[in-house]
Amino acid sequence: MRESLRSNIASHLDLSGGEIDSFCSLFHPREIKKKCCLLKKGEICKFEALVVKGMFRVYHIDSRGAEQILYFALENWWISDIDSFTNEKTSEFCIEAIEDSTVLVISKADKEFAYKSMPKIEKLFRIITQKNQVALERRLIDTLSKTAHERYIDFTEKFPKHYQKISNLHIASYLGISREFLSKIRSKITLEK
Repeated sequence: MRESLRSNIASHLDLSGGEIDSFCSLFHPREIKKKCCLLKKGEICKFEALVVKGMFRVYHIDSRGAEQILYFALENWWISDIDSFTNEKTSEFCIEAIEDSTVLVISKADKEFAYKSMPKIEKLFRIITQKNQVALERRLIDTLSKTAHERYIDFTEKFPKHYQKISNLHIASYLGISREFLSKIRSKITLEK
């Protein structure tokens, strides 16, 4: 399990074996069952986590009770509510397992300890934060500038091994459309083949 973390770190930053071991020792595994939450709206997020196994959805519930999925987190993705984690305020998000999943979690105190004792770790999280920012900006631009049909095609290309595990309700929520409209898009694609 920690090998996933070591590999993820190595993909972002060059650390010595001792530095990686010290940093990895600050993480703790958590098993999350399907449909259970790693974080619920209204809680204060006290972790950042690497998805080791499984898949999560990160979503917001609007004032009408509708779910709006911000993103799906697959294996080797980092998940958290950064606003809640950083500012110690209640979360506006839910982070729910789509299937039985395992994460490696680091607390805020342990992350701060790592920043002080291993300065390179701050660079690691800066890189991860920048990559997440880019992904969210691209998602926002796509949402504003592409048709639902184009967004669906992009979604299936972005998640080729996973989109069939995700319910139509969740895909529609992610795309910002109704299930019925998603069904029309799929029917149209089938007819075009």
